[in-house]
Amino acid sequence: MVGKKQAVKTISLLWVASIMGAGCAFLTQVLLARELGSTAFGAFSAALAMVMLVAPLASFGVGGFWLKAFGEEGWQAVRWLRGSLKYTLLSTSLVLMGLFFWAMLGPHDVSTRNLLMVLSVYLLGQVTVELVSAKFQLEERYLSLALWQFLPHLLRLMLVAMLALVIDRLMTLHNVAYAYALISVLVFLFGLLFMWRMYGGQVALKGHGEVTRKTEPAMPLIGIRQVAVQSWPFGLAGVFYLIYFQSDIILLKYISGDEVAGIYNVAFVIMTAVYMLPSVIYQKFLLPKIHRWANHDRKKFYQVYRTGNWVMLILGILAMLLIWLLSAWGIPLLFGDEYTDAVLPLSILALVAPVRFLNNSVGSSLTTIEFMKKKVFYMGGVALINIIMNFLFIPMYGAVGASISTVLSELMLLACYFIAVKAVFSKADRCT
Repeated sequence: MVGKKQAVKTISLLWVASIMGAGCAFLTQVLLARELGSTAFGAFSAALAMVMLVAPLASFGVGGFWLKAFGEEGWQAVRWLRGSLKYTLLSTSLVLMGLFFWAMLGPHDVSTRNLLMVLSVYLLGQVTVELVSAKFQLEERYLSLALWQFLPHLLRLMLVAMLALVIDRLMTLHNVAYAYALISVLVFLFGLLFMWRMYGGQVALKGHGEVTRKTEPAMPLIGIRQVAVQSWPFGLAGVFYLIYFQSDIILLKYISGDEVAGIYNVAFVIMTAVYMLPSVIYQKFLLPKIHRWANHDRKKFYQVYRTGNWVMLILGILAMLLIWLLSAWGIPLLFGDEYTDAVLPLSILALVAPVRFLNNSVGSSLTTIEFMKKKVFYMGGVALINIIMNFLFIPMYGAVGASISTVLSELMLLACYFIAVKAVFSKADRCT
């Protein structure tokens, strides 16, 4: 009973912090939408989405791999830390160079090129947040995790609010990009303190006992290549996830224009806030434990999977009904009458809520042991189909077409997950 109470308290803490972070992010988007107008807001959203799309390539799955490695090896996994951070430095540098080249050589106008150049710095903050978050998860320092993930959202809101409400004449598209870049640099510099300690092997791992002579890690040299071999499935999973979740905004910009991208982004922002709850439960609280249970307590592993599916389905249905109830008057109230056209795309995207909630539950069981590669294969296939559908539907239906593509993609992914998960659980796992 004490364990359950503690789990509820921890999830509540993470959820409240995530809701506050999502609230800050949401208010930031509301301010940007109102102050910039739909065309400029669409241009900014598309440029930021492009940077976010390649962000998983920067650390390329290192954070997710750490959770898996420590879940399997316990203290012995400390040997991976130094090589992982070297690998992240290399991959981040390559992605930054790629972004600069794309900004300079891609089919952009001058404004988009400059936006991409400035917002590429946003990448540094994203990588730092991911790696330090993984460290806090392994150490079960959930208050630190909550604060660490909340503060960047708060700082961005404060800076954008200052531009919008205090120094209105500075509220321009490119100044907003500079504000985002500044916060990312600050997060990166602060996160370096934690990453330097990790480079020295300092991590207060929980759930695997204290370090003893038996558990004290031998420290063979782990090279960048070995890290790449182990972490690439987690990196590709992040990329494929963003393709079928966020690439719609980018394609809308290039196919239908900045204004349509801005309208769709309003619906996207609302759905992102809705998805915070399953993300908190699975990605921030349960995932390190799921890796541990998958290797050391298969019965618990299956019980959590089965219960989680029902809970996520019910919560997802409630979220869908709430969106349908509130969207018609909520969007004009918050974002302004200019964004009324976002109501229909949002109503369609609401259908995704129960599916996405279930995807978090079912998909978490595929991040363990040898099943991660199968999960990535399915995600890659769905991402490819999503792009094809976007190219077919967006020219005909605009933002509505992007919404339809997202709904169909999520349904296909859930079907694939249910097929794959049968192999995860043996008959023995189902004995309760």
